[in-house]
Amino acid sequence: MINNKARRTAALAAAATAGAIFACSVFAAGKAAPAPAVVRLPLENSDFPISAAVTVSKDADTYFLSGALPPMINKDAPKGSVEAYGNMETQTTGALTLIKGTLARLGLTMGDVIKMTVFMAPDKDNKMDFPGLMAGYTKFFGTAEQPNKPARSAVMVAALVAPGALVEIEVIAAKAR
Repeated sequence: MINNKARRTAALAAAATAGAIFACSVFAAGKAAPAPAVVRLPLENSDFPISAAVTVSKDADTYFLSGALPPMINKDAPKGSVEAYGNMETQTTGALTLIKGTLARLGLTMGDVIKMTVFMAPDKDNKMDFPGLMAGYTKFFGTAEQPNKPARSAVMVAALVAPGALVEIEVIAAKAR
């Protein structure tokens, strides 16, 4: 097993190499190239739609968004029930759609998201629906239209502030000045 210092060194080396390759390709074209403000390190030997790491230079602004809960989709369902918010896929899609709207108000897109933390409440069987989360998540990240992938953590919590909610998502975004 590789220790944490070795992992950090490898991640920084890969990010530096990616920046150097970008800079060399632009320099070879006869233009001065600033280093990219945001560099994403892909997961090694994986097509899973998250980045292993994301670096942000001093030439980028960073935005911290509060956690987003899913919107209620069925006002006729019992208050505080999962039915009022929908299944995990529906809730994930709803929360990410709200985040997309907040980002748009800031002049940003989902492609500017660099870090995501997902809090998942257990379902009635005391399990988290990770496949449902991924079904909603992959509508926004790692697509042909939006290939950028944030670094991400997903954890199960005992409960969320809104009864019936299965997911709350918070993000950090960054964009070059």
